[in-house]
Amino acid sequence: MQISAWDDELRSFVDELCGFESTAGNEAPAQEWIREYLSDAGFETYRWDADTEVLAGHPSFPDDSDEIETADRPSVAGVLEFGDPGAGRTLVLNGHVDVVPTGSGWKGDPFEPRWVDDAGAAGRLVARGAADMKAGLATCVFAARHLAASEPDVDGRLVVESVVGEEEGGIGAAAAAIENPYPFSRDAAIVAEPTECRPVTATEGSVMKRLRLEGRSAHAASRWRGESVLPRFERIRRAFEDLEAERAERVSHPLYEEFPISWPVCFGRVEAGRWASSVPDRLEAEVRIGVAPGETVAEVEREFEERLAAVVAEDSFLESHPPTFERFSIQFEPAETDADEPVVRAVQSAMADAGLEDTDVRGATYGADSRHYVRAEIPTVLFGPGTVDQAHFPEESIAWEEVLTAGEVLAAAAQAYLAG
Repeated sequence: MQISAWDDELRSFVDELCGFESTAGNEAPAQEWIREYLSDAGFETYRWDADTEVLAGHPSFPDDSDEIETADRPSVAGVLEFGDPGAGRTLVLNGHVDVVPTGSGWKGDPFEPRWVDDAGAAGRLVARGAADMKAGLATCVFAARHLAASEPDVDGRLVVESVVGEEEGGIGAAAAAIENPYPFSRDAAIVAEPTECRPVTATEGSVMKRLRLEGRSAHAASRWRGESVLPRFERIRRAFEDLEAERAERVSHPLYEEFPISWPVCFGRVEAGRWASSVPDRLEAEVRIGVAPGETVAEVEREFEERLAAVVAEDSFLESHPPTFERFSIQFEPAETDADEPVVRAVQSAMADAGLEDTDVRGATYGADSRHYVRAEIPTVLFGPGTVDQAHFPEESIAWEEVLTAGEVLAAAAQAYLAG
């Protein structure tokens, strides 16, 4: 039996799941629905809540536990056991249920899934979370059900996780990695992020920094009497772009050679001035700085702090009015799993059996929950349907044929991994 035999039920599952507006802090209804579904399907279910004090001690999260929202945000999982489970391996299939806010540009309600027929016979699903990553989460559920229905002659356990807060640093996954919610250990994991059905073994890190500059206000009619923050900010921005280019030449990784900018720096928000008729005397900017696998967030942060200091040293006004440059929000540590790990090989073997020719491992310029499991010494690979190019976009969509292919690969990879 192929995974396509589950097509109607899988479509129904994804349809209903995409109907939940599971933005940050609103995941609980969807999670309860998933837990009930898993229980009815024969899984032993688990639930856990993240401890803010524990997360505050983790490098991804703010040091102040009051800045971390975990109330009424449960993560859930279902476990299937095969043969003598204690004699075999345990594999985690992981997905996150949270989605980003919708924004503008949608042709309909983002939480009323629509099916369109412009992606082959199987069609395409349009909804917030279709690609990132509710269809991927669904493939985990149905790959596990498909494997159980085939009654494989293997020993071990298969865990399907639905976690919360991935978009906010990985609240549910970090909690699971730090404080194991199960009465057994975990040997490997597959995170079903939208990788276009390709294996991703390296994810980039990032550090989020907030820059604040002070100038001196003056009337616009005599602006030469003021000290504008704008040209000073522009010098800092150019200095950071120069450092980005230097790092692209100096910091290399074989899985990142395909990207035009391997370790991007992005000033995502800039706000300056108070009034059109006044010289702008204040500026606040937020910047995301890429961190390569093999680097640490702290050492890359130091590089940019030193480059900022060099700009300040060349400007007497900045020296007497030094800018602040502080972390905010969440940080993503880079992560990498060796391509020779059994879980990676299992995915590649299953891909080949499914007729997917491009089985080479890749790197991604984004961060993912995989880093939490890697940090806990659980080898992890990303593999799932859809593309990150659809993530966070209006009219987010996924080709259904790719969902079926991913489910087939995940089921076969799980069987291969558990078989050893």
